[in-house]
Amino acid sequence: MSLQTLPKTDPTKILRYRDGIYAVDMLTAAIVEFDFFTRLAEQPGSFEEVRDMMGWAPRPADVLITLCKANGFIAEGLEGTLQVTGMAREHLVSDSPWSLAGYYGSLKDRPVVKDFVRVLTTGKPAQWSGHENAEEDWHGAMHDENFAVAFTAAMDCRGLFLGKALADHLAEDLADRKRVLDVGGGSGVYACALIANHPHLTAAVMEQAPVDALAREKVAERGLADRVEVVTGDMFSGKWPKDADTHLFSNVMHDWDTPEIATLLGHSAAALPSGGLIIIHETFLNAEKTGPLPVAEYSCILVHSTQGRCYGSGEMIALLEAAGFGDARYFDTAGDRGAVVARKL
Repeated sequence: MSLQTLPKTDPTKILRYRDGIYAVDMLTAAIVEFDFFTRLAEQPGSFEEVRDMMGWAPRPADVLITLCKANGFIAEGLEGTLQVTGMAREHLVSDSPWSLAGYYGSLKDRPVVKDFVRVLTTGKPAQWSGHENAEEDWHGAMHDENFAVAFTAAMDCRGLFLGKALADHLAEDLADRKRVLDVGGGSGVYACALIANHPHLTAAVMEQAPVDALAREKVAERGLADRVEVVTGDMFSGKWPKDADTHLFSNVMHDWDTPEIATLLGHSAAALPSGGLIIIHETFLNAEKTGPLPVAEYSCILVHSTQGRCYGSGEMIALLEAAGFGDARYFDTAGDRGAVVARKL
């Protein structure tokens, strides 16, 4: 079974091309439409001061500034003051003789650049690329059956690699566990990977229609229907099964802003027994939110099309602690992904 083996070669470089595809458009919007680096060179400040100066919403401003830090365009000085680096001063400030702003100007009419102007100023996601209804972001598009089936299948294929790597790294944590609830689990590929590699476990995948039907098909196709159940439900409703001692959120939190994440963690804490395990599998920034660069680039497509972004491992641990979890730790898995695990206190 492919869920029990890793490929002979590492596909991380291939994943990065797709994951980072919108980073250049966000950077272009900052350079061309906002002349961001020139204004920051003239007026350094805290995150809040810079955001107010630029007229940007908090979530996309966080993503753009993190991208700039990861690239070495911005540095954080004393007392959190953001300032341009020498490289940005020479090549991204408009009055520098070596400025490359004009070079990026040739990209200003790209549709996603225009999207980012709106996303930065409003904080609201744009439509998912290629979806027919221009009024719908990714969350709205997922209610369309054709889109949901195609998108879920796309995420399923990467899960063969990422799911096996996650299962291997969780061997010790799962040794004394019995049942996993895969919250918002899509096709169920991550639940199936855990079950296939840890035969003592059973699992349930909680998904809403129309994705739940696809999950049932994929679980059956993988020959795991006797050990992996699919439960139809809205993860935000709080009506969760309470028979699991482990909750898995794989590539879920990065689709949502911090208030929604806090809600999900609250539901998880309410449904888990004392000592229950929570696993959050994502693309995480480091605790300082200065990188890694591929994760900072991936955050751009998330802030464009969803209500989320990539979070620092420290941010997620703080959210877990606020929800009543402890003993949290972070570790890398594969493909620029990692996991934070914690236990309900």
